[in-house]
Amino acid sequence: MKKSTQPTRATGPLRATLLTTSAVLLTASALSLTPALPASAADQPDKEPSKSATKKAGPPANMSKIGGPQLGKPGTQVNLGAGAPVLPKDLTAKSWIVTDAESGDVLASHNAHWQLPPASTLKMLFADTLLPKFPKTTTHKVVPSDLAGMGAGSSLVGVKENFTYTVHDLWLGVFLRSGNDAVHVLSAMNHGVPQTVKDMQAHAQDLQAMDTNVVSPDGYDAPGQHSSAYDLTLFARSGLQKADFREYASTATAKFPESQKKGKTTSRFEIQNTNRLLTGDVGLDAYKGIAGVKNGNTTNAGATFTGVAERNKKVLLVTVMNPDSKESHAVYKETARLLDWGFQADGKVTPVGTLVPPKSAKSPGSGTAGSASPQGEAGPAKPAAHATASTDNSSGVGIALAITGGVLVVLAGGVFLVRKKWPLRAKS
Repeated sequence: MKKSTQPTRATGPLRATLLTTSAVLLTASALSLTPALPASAADQPDKEPSKSATKKAGPPANMSKIGGPQLGKPGTQVNLGAGAPVLPKDLTAKSWIVTDAESGDVLASHNAHWQLPPASTLKMLFADTLLPKFPKTTTHKVVPSDLAGMGAGSSLVGVKENFTYTVHDLWLGVFLRSGNDAVHVLSAMNHGVPQTVKDMQAHAQDLQAMDTNVVSPDGYDAPGQHSSAYDLTLFARSGLQKADFREYASTATAKFPESQKKGKTTSRFEIQNTNRLLTGDVGLDAYKGIAGVKNGNTTNAGATFTGVAERNKKVLLVTVMNPDSKESHAVYKETARLLDWGFQADGKVTPVGTLVPPKSAKSPGSGTAGSASPQGEAGPAKPAAHATASTDNSSGVGIALAITGGVLVVLAGGVFLVRKKWPLRAKS
């Protein structure tokens, strides 16, 4: 793999998203070059695609209507208004979706609910499920059983048996190198892969990601495992509510343990994020305003990607699944085209659907969103102390979680806090 010739930092601030539909904003304020690895690098397919994997198959005639009936229709869905730009013509993906990350409006889609293999984009659900369970300073000594069961040719960050890692190190391995080894260690800490799969499925159900069936926590091809562009966008949107998720997703380069003595790290090597819209690559510029999220590539899934970017105070989420194109970096280039279109189309299209809120946003037995007070009224935002996320051994994007107040959003009486993250320039 050639070293990137592009900057290794994110190129724009991320205004983190909220889990809501028909949200009303009340007040706004506030919010890591890889050493040579085997052919299992995270942005390469695990195996050469088989003939059966490359056969073209059309979407189902009827798909889920979650988020709106138009999203259940096969083909491209868009409602252009006066002055709206036409969609890019060079789109070859089986499925894609463009959404306003904050309002949840789906600006356009193509087979949004088609159930397809997700590859490593499923790690967004893995992270959203497990991140809250372990403080980043928690340490774990890897035993052989932790790494058992990984698929042949899995993408790896380089986790070693008998090494002691912090949770922070492991998440950097998950997000930057899409390391299945790091995923399996974190799953072991969560009482094993079966329990982790169960937890992920339960979380997907809460997010109303009904196109998703989890079999392997790392997204490695497995019979019966599938998701959709719509569901992957729900996972990204939910994950971006979490400061740690935002930090890892926007980290361009970091240092990972290379050698240890008596459980203490004595040297580290540099790893680079395989999200090429974040870091750039030969023949591909980093995308202006990009701030994550996750890429994937396997035999059955082809290339998949979910990206979030901000321009002119507008935040968009785009998911692209399995483009059928011979151009290099096709999944990224098609994502970039859709992001460009989405920013240009802002205010000029009628949404074709919406991103639904999680079930847990509703009060038990009420059928309506939960309230912040017995009267269901939102109180004023309470200022929070300034906080700076750990950038220990990481570079490319300094994460300043300056949460000076927050944004209160009302959803049918429920309150969500939206945070804002300001990526800083890399320290020299």
